[in-house]
Amino acid sequence: MKTVNLEKLLPEDIPPGERILWHGRPNWIALFRGAYRADFVAGYFILLATWNAIDASGAGAAACVIAAARALTIGVAALALLALLAWASARTALFVITSRRVVMKIGVALQVFYNLPFSQIRSADLRVESDGTGEVTLQLTEGKRIGYLHLWPFARPFHFADPEPALRGLAQARQVGEILGRALIVAANERGAAVNAAPEADVSIATEARVVTSDAVAA
Repeated sequence: MKTVNLEKLLPEDIPPGERILWHGRPNWIALFRGAYRADFVAGYFILLATWNAIDASGAGAAACVIAAARALTIGVAALALLALLAWASARTALFVITSRRVVMKIGVALQVFYNLPFSQIRSADLRVESDGTGEVTLQLTEGKRIGYLHLWPFARPFHFADPEPALRGLAQARQVGEILGRALIVAANERGAAVNAAPEADVSIATEARVVTSDAVAA
């Protein structure tokens, strides 16, 4: 694994003894299909093109083709824009899991660092797609909140009231989830916190940390 200089990555120095367990960037295609809903957008414009063709059928075959082509052209342009956004989001993002924390560096125009010590993470949930890609979402302890718009697209969808940071577009989501799950258990045991490990079928790990937590750092 290539060395990462965490002193440059994190907004604070790493304590002695902390180790990098995993680091990586999102897969832009997985981000394109997951966070940017490319499949739904493509389906919408296909349905729109079909509807336009049917609606124009009374004017002849040429009118049908033109109506459908117009809708599909707009759809292709929309997908191209979303693909560019997904590529830029993936290229500028970096996720790091250490033995003590999760770090997210996100933002295209403005880079933002989120430093999330394990003591602030109440649970981590894993969702894996059929192709092996997926995401790990982090539920923070009470009182620790990061704005949904500040996180997007790296936030759990539709959780606006209580936003959850998400490592989205992971190419090997299950491997990342297992690494984080083991690290959370080890860290919780070291703090003397109660740990509940969900069955493997649920692909989630929950920790109840009975400790005083520090604020998440954004810089």
